[in-house]
Amino acid sequence: MKLKIVVHRAEEGGYWAEVPAIAGCVSQGESFDELLRNIREAVEGCLSVDLLDIPVSDTDRVVEIAV
Repeated sequence: MKLKIVVHRAEEGGYWAEVPAIAGCVSQGESFDELLRNIREAVEGCLSVDLLDIPVSDTDRVVEIAV
C-alpha cells in the first residue's frame, strides 16, 4: 500500500506530517528521518483495529486484504 503524506515545516523547528487519506492521522519529528519513522507508526496505529470492539457473528468472516 502506498499513501501520500503532506510534510510541513514546523514553526518551532522540525517537521510535521498529515495523511489526507486517513482523517486525523498526523505525526511530527525533529528531523525528516524521524518524521518518516513516526508517520509510518501513526499510519499503522490508525489502520489497526481491535476486533474485540467490533461485533462479529458466527456467520461473519474476517478477511485481510493487501492493496
